[in-house]
Amino acid sequence: MTSKRATVLAIDIGAESGRVMAAHFDGASLRLEEMHRFPNYALTVNGVLQWDILHLWREVRAGIDLSKARAGARPASLAVDTWGVDFGLLDRNDNLIGNPVCYRDSRTEGMLEEVFARVPKEEVFAQTGIQFMAINSLYQMMSLVESDSPHLQIAKRFLTVPDLLNFWLSGAQVCEFSNATTTQMLNPFTKSWAGGLLDALGIPLDLFPEVVQPGTRLGTYEDIPVIAPACHDTGSAVAGVPAQTEKFAYISSGTWSLVGFEVAQPVVNEAALAVNATNEGGVYGSFRLLKNVMGLWLLQQCRSTWEKAGRAYTYPELVSLAESAEPLRSFVDPNDDRFLPPGDHPAHIQTFCQQSGQPRPQSDAAVARCVFDSLALAYRDVLQELQTLTGRQIEVIHVVGGGSRNRLLNQLTADAAGIPVLAGPGEATVIGNALVQLISLGELANLDEGRQLVSDGAALERFEPEEQGAWREVKMPAVD
Repeated sequence: MTSKRATVLAIDIGAESGRVMAAHFDGASLRLEEMHRFPNYALTVNGVLQWDILHLWREVRAGIDLSKARAGARPASLAVDTWGVDFGLLDRNDNLIGNPVCYRDSRTEGMLEEVFARVPKEEVFAQTGIQFMAINSLYQMMSLVESDSPHLQIAKRFLTVPDLLNFWLSGAQVCEFSNATTTQMLNPFTKSWAGGLLDALGIPLDLFPEVVQPGTRLGTYEDIPVIAPACHDTGSAVAGVPAQTEKFAYISSGTWSLVGFEVAQPVVNEAALAVNATNEGGVYGSFRLLKNVMGLWLLQQCRSTWEKAGRAYTYPELVSLAESAEPLRSFVDPNDDRFLPPGDHPAHIQTFCQQSGQPRPQSDAAVARCVFDSLALAYRDVLQELQTLTGRQIEVIHVVGGGSRNRLLNQLTADAAGIPVLAGPGEATVIGNALVQLISLGELANLDEGRQLVSDGAALERFEPEEQGAWREVKMPAVD
């Protein structure tokens, strides 16, 4: 007989900030309480953009200590999720060899071509089923091979960022499945490392540890059980989607937008390769068939540029500005390479529009509107590609994460796709992290019960398609 009462800690770290959240489960509802929030940032040191992982480790421990003090009792468990693809290397004494390098660093330039010179693109996809993006761990590792990095020469173990934090918390050197798939070095069918691919590229296979599934108990930290959730934050966000039908799509909307379906088996074929789809691991045997869209990063970088110029906007103010601007006037491809690194994104947007023969947005309002319209257009195109790929009809788009609070973007997404949008919860990643813990503890029977719990308790907002006609004529522009 289970207690049906538990408090678990969900430690969620994104590219801009992290937090330690308590999820209080009383047997009928889930209540979230923020215990500790802290910044995350990448710093350029000696020309390399890298994460301050020891800062994150210090803040994680501080958050756990604060949680124990405020709750007055030991949490039933804790679990960590972070962004994907980035990693640390340990030496033979289990010491970290340098800070994890940020995926936006320039070291991966030209690495896709280096990989394809040794292994055909089609074979890489056949062995991994993952979308080709220069940020993937595969190309970061290839840069170490190509530069004959001393880090690689002395490394004993590869751990992704959440796996590294889990090691320091629990002592377990393992890679959790959902995050391991983001590396583009894991075979989705065998659920083990793609040894043939790694051998062909000169990446030592013995660096890579056992792969474990979400829900695995890893050990303890100060007598608190440490559980692996979906350690990839999008994997946790999708677990927290309050889906009540199988015919749903999701958009995990934040710095990145992950647009896709939940499927039982990976879709790895010529059609999936042609649209550059990806098959990331999910919870309880599922996969996330999706594509990455460079999301609100574009707006974040515009805001940063304007602030440096003396024009400071809040995000609600940027939404209001965009609402005042002329719609459907100019578009950019959010995944154009120029938008990946930090920089002057208003200028990049203006240049893209000029080079693609479109009106050049002049005002801050016009630039902000271009960002929102472009994201909605990108979401529409991805959903159409995935529907064609799978033959699945979509009844509703669940938008979760911080971007779910953006009512303008939600409405534009419904209009562009011609499909209703159900927005919320904004804390889907934390919720999905907590649900896996509660299932592992026996407090919930399965994910369906957890999603019903979320659906019953979340304040969701529905957006019906309205202005569809003009969107039918819009196509994503390209720059030659």
